[in-house]
Amino acid sequence: MKDWIGLLSTEVLDQILENAFQWFVVVDREAKILYINEEYCHFLEVKRKDAIGQHVADVIENTEMHKVMEKGEADIAAPHYIKGTYMLANRVPLVVEGEIVGAFGSVIFRDMTDWKRLSAHVKTTMERIDQRFSGTADHLTDLEDIIGESPGIRKVKEAIRMIAPTKLPVVIEGETGTGKEMFAESIHKLSDRSDKPLLKLNCAVIPQELAEKELFDPQEGKVYQAASGTLVLEEVHALAIPVQAKLLRFLTENEQSTTDVRLLFSSNRNLAELVSTGVFREDLYYRIQSVYLKIPPLRERMEDFSLLTRYFIHRIEQQEGRRGLKVDPKTLRHLVEYQWPGNVRELYNTLRAMVYMTEGNRLTTASIPMHVFQSSKTYHATSGKLEDILAQTEVQVLENALAAFPDKTEAAKALGISRSTLYEKLKKYNL
Repeated sequence: MKDWIGLLSTEVLDQILENAFQWFVVVDREAKILYINEEYCHFLEVKRKDAIGQHVADVIENTEMHKVMEKGEADIAAPHYIKGTYMLANRVPLVVEGEIVGAFGSVIFRDMTDWKRLSAHVKTTMERIDQRFSGTADHLTDLEDIIGESPGIRKVKEAIRMIAPTKLPVVIEGETGTGKEMFAESIHKLSDRSDKPLLKLNCAVIPQELAEKELFDPQEGKVYQAASGTLVLEEVHALAIPVQAKLLRFLTENEQSTTDVRLLFSSNRNLAELVSTGVFREDLYYRIQSVYLKIPPLRERMEDFSLLTRYFIHRIEQQEGRRGLKVDPKTLRHLVEYQWPGNVRELYNTLRAMVYMTEGNRLTTASIPMHVFQSSKTYHATSGKLEDILAQTEVQVLENALAAFPDKTEAAKALGISRSTLYEKLKKYNL
């Protein structure tokens, strides 16, 4: 057999190097560029002749090629934030006779979107397979287990699938009871840190004089205990201004240190408004809000009401050893008409209380807590003809039912009428 390697001319090798990978770079032991292909230069908007001989950090933003040589370990499929987007890169030290003489880097995904979706799907599937065979379930929330198909919830879920594999800080904002903690847990579970610690610190319940120690103490501080994992700072707006300054400093230094902790922030207050009133530091706000997730309140996602109600009833049945629990249609109308200031958490606690107040399997209006029953927004007219009052009330009830049950068959069932009757009424009122 011929020595086919010897047949490769310099011209052929150059073609292979230019086409074997989409983008790649080779550096020497001083991290100066020895070779970079034309496509990468085109993306970086530099001329190859100008890039050759330059320190790689002066040509490629956020590169870690020099760090790979310092560690002496390959960095495979690592997220690399460059020119406004995340990509996947391989970085490998080059070793000759036991000595590191340089490093080779290649970009293996130029568009992270499809990879993130695939990664999140594969990760969730493998976790469920592991749980099935082990007979145990992780106590952290899976994204797929968060109930809701309304546009607002779908938007949040899609964003989480995109950003979970990255190191970006995330702000999760939402009213009390919207489930911010569950969304934070799902981000951690879909990340490559899921086998590392997930720690939480509620900034609203710790004394402010102890907050700095809780966070930054070298032995007991949460940012160090969560190294290589994720730290969730709940109700971050409650931190005192001096502690916010220390947090900002840590975030800046963390990029260059080996602590490597990912920070997630949640708040039931609008941080932008708190910045305008001086309660929250503007520089910290802009430092952490690169990814902003707004969890919609229950009153703005009533399309999910029937899903949530069924899920919670089933969950309560399992917890209490009950079977066949049903919500009376009249009862359901009252629940739909309530504003739910405590959101999903309040709905669950209300249904649980109703089950305790019910001897049989049918949850009636008698089991509704008084504050919910009296605060429901059922129309009460004080003047006008009886016919007009009844018509206005009927319109409001129909609109509420359709908001809670987009499926008209379910809406008719909840109202205790036939589907044909429902269609007649919708036609009558042009709904």
